[in-house]
This record gives sequence, structure tokens and C-alpha cells, in this order.
Amino acid sequence: MKKDTLDRRTKIANDIMFYIYTHIDIDIDIEGLSYDLGISKFYMHRVFKEAFGKNIYESIKSIRLQKASNLLLTNKLSTISNIANMCGYSSQTSFLKVFKQRFQMTPKEWRNGGYKLYSAAIMDSFKQISDREVDFTHIEPTIVKMPKMESYYIRNQGYNKNVKKVWQKLYTWILGNDFKEYQQIALYHDNPAITPHESCQYIACVVTSEKIKTHSLFPKFTISDGIYAKFDIVGEYGDVFRFIHWVYHEWLPASGYETTTKPAFSIYKKNHFLSDDQTFELSFYLSISI
Repeated sequence: MKKDTLDRRTKIANDIMFYIYTHIDIDIDIEGLSYDLGISKFYMHRVFKEAFGKNIYESIKSIRLQKASNLLLTNKLSTISNIANMCGYSSQTSFLKVFKQRFQMTPKEWRNGGYKLYSAAIMDSFKQISDREVDFTHIEPTIVKMPKMESYYIRNQGYNKNVKKVWQKLYTWILGNDFKEYQQIALYHDNPAITPHESCQYIACVVTSEKIKTHSLFPKFTISDGIYAKFDIVGEYGDVFRFIHWVYHEWLPASGYETTTKPAFSIYKKNHFLSDDQTFELSFYLSISI
């Protein structure tokens, strides 16, 4: 396969996935999406499945359920019907059916504590988490309004060893362009405490206003503006997932805030995927509403 063809197919697959995540609250029009991309539905489905191993409809269903499962445990003031609507379900009956098929419990049972065992099994399966005790309860966030940020990115399917390779590739591009001012940002579409890590979408991003000197094969997308709770934390490899677990499962339900379908993200001051000692210093941003 020619390189330009591979690049084009990768961009199409990424554009489709980006569209799904940013329009998960509505009825996604596949016909309209193929028209906007200027390709046939058949070609669009084939490219997407080659890239992600699932067809588009399976991915939409999976992402809706991932979003809903997270909102059920964080948004205590929202009804189950409200959450179903936020995740693109027009019928609460259909939502109840597909949710029980996926999680072997009803949304009400999940919300009332059923998620805890499910989450514990996922966290136990994540080999990079050490046995050391980490306490985040002393961390107090600040509430900030963030602007939109245009980023260049690489998407990685799953939280795995390939994430380091992704950051090394982006850093090579940074050095090749001699960027002096830039931000390294990790974007988390999923809550890794309740979504199997092989299914999580990890997005490594670079934001810069400097002129690009070398050709970029990386696609661009906009990180959403809005109101966020900002947490400043330091730690070592694996602590980020412990922290996300604490934020979603403990801090948010007790905070009086709710979250949205916008992805959380981290802005690195020190990136543990690129540091010799595998430690990090970052600010974690969680979209919130009241």
C-alpha cells in the first residue's frame, strides 16, 4: 500500500472516530457523515474496521454505553432517563436493554454500587499499577475556564506499552520543528476505571502556535473549551489511573458537581512516558457542570 494511501485511510478512520465521540449525544447520521467525508458508506465502514477492529455501529454502541456507565456513577442529580438522553438514546427502554446486556445489571443496580466490583476487576488487571499506597484526598482543585485548543494528535487504541512509542514519535516531531513553546496533552475519552483498557481511546496531543517546518502526517482536532476542575498532581507511572479512579468514584460524586460527555485531559509539565525516571507532573482537567 502506498504511503499516501495509508495516511489518507488513517485520517479518515480518525475523523470518523472523532465525529462519533463529539456527537455521541445525538442520532449519528452515517449517510451524512459519508457525504461530508466525500466517500462511500462501504469504503467508510471498511476503513474504520481496518483501523479499529470494530464496525462503526458496534463502536457507537460501545462508546454510548461507556459514557453512560460513567455518568451513572458521577452524576447523582441526573435521572437515568437524562443520562440515556445525554448519550444519544431516544428510548429509555432500549437503553435499559443494551445496558443490562453489556454489564449484566440494570443501570439502577450499577448506580447503587454494582459498578464497584466491575471496576475493581479492571483495576486489578492493569499490570502497571504498583501495590504502593497513594492518597489523593488532600488535593483540592481550582475551577477554571479553558479555551478551545487546536492540537496535532496520535490516537492509540488501549492503555498499553504503545502509548510510550506514540509519545516518542510526537517528541521526535517536536524536536524536528525546533518548537520552543508547546504543550503535551493526554486526552482521555474513557474512564479507565470502568472501561477495559484495551477498549480505551488514549489521545496524545501537541498544541503549539509555532510554524511547522517539517511535513506533519498528524491529523488535527479541537480540544473542547468549557468549565473544568483543575487538579495539580505529581506521581509515577500507574498513578494517573489511580487518580482518575479517585476523581470519578470519590471526588466527583461528593463534590456537588456533575461531569459532561467532554473528555478529561492532562497537560504535562513532566511527561512520565518521556522521562527517564517514569515520574510525572501534570494538571488534570475534568469537565464539570452544576
